[in-house]
Amino acid sequence: MKSDFLKYQAQTSSHPLAIEIASAKGVYIYDTSGKDYLDFVAGVSANTLGHQPKRVTNAINDQLEKYTHVMVYGEFIQEPQVALAKLLVANLPEPLDNVYLTNSGTEATEGALKLAKRYTNRYEIIAAKNSYHGNSQGAMSVSGNEQTKSAFRPLIPGTKFIEFNKFKDIQKITSQTAAVILETIQGGAGFIVPVAGYLKAVKERCQEVGAQLILDEIQSGVGRTGKLFEFENHDIVPDILITGKGLGGGMPIGAFIASREIMALLQEHPKLGHITTFGGHPVIAAAGLATLKEVLETDIMSQINAKEKLIRKLLIHPLIKEIRGRGLMLALMVETSEIASKIILNALDKGLILFWLLFEGKAIRITPPLNISNEEIKKGCAIIIEVMDAVFASCDYPKIIRDAQKE
Repeated sequence: MKSDFLKYQAQTSSHPLAIEIASAKGVYIYDTSGKDYLDFVAGVSANTLGHQPKRVTNAINDQLEKYTHVMVYGEFIQEPQVALAKLLVANLPEPLDNVYLTNSGTEATEGALKLAKRYTNRYEIIAAKNSYHGNSQGAMSVSGNEQTKSAFRPLIPGTKFIEFNKFKDIQKITSQTAAVILETIQGGAGFIVPVAGYLKAVKERCQEVGAQLILDEIQSGVGRTGKLFEFENHDIVPDILITGKGLGGGMPIGAFIASREIMALLQEHPKLGHITTFGGHPVIAAAGLATLKEVLETDIMSQINAKEKLIRKLLIHPLIKEIRGRGLMLALMVETSEIASKIILNALDKGLILFWLLFEGKAIRITPPLNISNEEIKKGCAIIIEVMDAVFASCDYPKIIRDAQKE
């Protein structure tokens, strides 16, 4: 199967991990040789409840027995879509009371940007350097890493970039700005958490000049930081909220959420202001509804902070410079990208799945399923320490530090 994978399936890198998957259950993935892997990545923050969670699987199977795709989004009344939108709104502050379901977080970004332009009749978008909002042309235009997008220019004009967490840059938001789009925690840049008061200052500036604040919670949402959405930790409410990834419990989904007043603008001038064939697919919406119910109706979110503290307590090692992030969205920072890659690949050999971040090569991703047990956390962290001990013993670490400081 590996040769066919490399021959027939388009690749995004020259060195895929290329594990041949046989099955997955709970927090484990199994390959075709029978080897098991403890999953500390959760499909890049998508498998909120791990693999094959019973409630989600049952919801999918129940919906499959009723109907799958019947009509493009928004024409027929379909219970899973309505119930998911209603439950989201019930757990969000005003004025976030209208949900548009999409196929992915990237598509939700596109919809949010269009909505902000339509509402303000402006076209300037302000985003953060080293941000990531998706890989389509529009989402790439507001993503702030030039290396990943320079080959695809020209992109959509009118985008300006500010430094994340730099208060002085907030003044670059003006009466010409349609929207400011920010990740509530910067993902690809290294799980950078907003400093105290930063997001609130951005929101206040947006209100002053009439710009919309779009917060991207594609990765940080659905309980991953101990709140349903990370913005709840910052005493603000965005004008438009983007979600995805973990909302589907392993199924492909996205949504942008705003007030009914703003969202209604997609109905006229022009009609069908944002359309999608498969957005809100009933099977996917059923999976999302089951995932959201499980997160809200159990003690999963209340355990997140304790699990974060356990990970931070267990992962103390000379190779670890710091641990960034919040909740179960954590990044181990090491001295060089070479060290990060050695740790990730050696951990994989020992049956632990870690992963890289998009732009920050010195980061090691830890984003396990939210319902991972303390014992599973201890097992995974023990493997990380074992691997780090071996890497540390095999390298001239003082020289590595000196060389890094020169750079």
